Amino acid sequence: MVTAVDGRVAGSLARGKLVYRWDLDKTYLRTDFDTVRALLRTAFEPARRKRTVPGAAPLIRELRSTDPAGIYILSGSPEQMRKVLETKLRLDGVRWDSFTLKPSLANMLRGRFRYLHDNVGYKLGALFESRRDLAPDLDEVMFGDDAEADAFIYSLYADVCAGKVPEDGLIAILERSGVHAADIPRIVQLASQIERRDFCRRIFIRLDRVSSPEAFDGFGQRVCPFFNYFQPALVLLEMGALDAAAALRVAAELVINHGFSSDALTASYEELARRGRLGRRAADSLKAASRGLGQGDFVSAAPALEAFCREIPQATHGLASLPPPGRGQIDYLAVLASDRARAKDAKRRVLRRH
Repeated sequence: MVTAVDGRVAGSLARGKLVYRWDLDKTYLRTDFDTVRALLRTAFEPARRKRTVPGAAPLIRELRSTDPAGIYILSGSPEQMRKVLETKLRLDGVRWDSFTLKPSLANMLRGRFRYLHDNVGYKLGALFESRRDLAPDLDEVMFGDDAEADAFIYSLYADVCAGKVPEDGLIAILERSGVHAADIPRIVQLASQIERRDFCRRIFIRLDRVSSPEAFDGFGQRVCPFFNYFQPALVLLEMGALDAAAALRVAAELVINHGFSSDALTASYEELARRGRLGRRAADSLKAASRGLGQGDFVSAAPALEAFCREIPQATHGLASLPPPGRGQIDYLAVLASDRARAKDAKRRVLRRH
């Protein structure tokens, strides 16, 4: 059994020491690649036609305003889409520090067709290479989705870097994951060049395919599945990475542009609280911010935000400080099998709707 100890750090984070990593398709963009027709449509649509996941752009803009150490985007989209994807991000007012895309065409020309479907090897290699060039004292928060293996990849990356997965264990996991044999030595070498430290503070997984949050329990409390982007904004508020006003601005975008009501905001809050993801810090900060909430601050969203803030005392009844994280172990070989089964079931559900 290949195991790693899961960990979480309570208390405020040094915002200037945080690196945010983002996936793109189905995490930031509402991308459909489940059928050939949808894949072709996605490949050729212009930047102005691409759809952003509600709340994703304002959350990244709020994170940028905290002056983090960096915002790094890692996508499985081909390198040939760089221009249109960068144009889309600029249209959304998003600024990034690194943007890595998959060299799909180069691999096709070399006859490496299996590489096109190997997201584990591609993303792990890119993550290790990126981390090697970062200062060792930087912490990381990562965003992905449930369409493929983001929770698995991010967790394994973090635990290898923390020294919780030995080299022979990493090799066994890569082999079982279907990583091309020729790529494994390079990935292992990149991992060996990183100073060992437990830097991962949270892994957010967007439930694009409406997977059950409990399906990710095997990854431990560090992985936080979410249904909408107000939820990670709340967790980041609890962690001290965002202010209450920033979280409310994310909520305001959902209210104004996507029809969220105060009840939807309250339900989002309560769902996180039930899962032990929120404590008193978020509640107290939001209530304090609500006292200065006026129509001029959030325009037409103000009534919904005020109603939500009034509901917080009931939503947090009996809630004390954030409970300490469990010290469970991640069996990566077992989690790999269950996560693949979850992803296949989710994809079948999507295809039945087409």
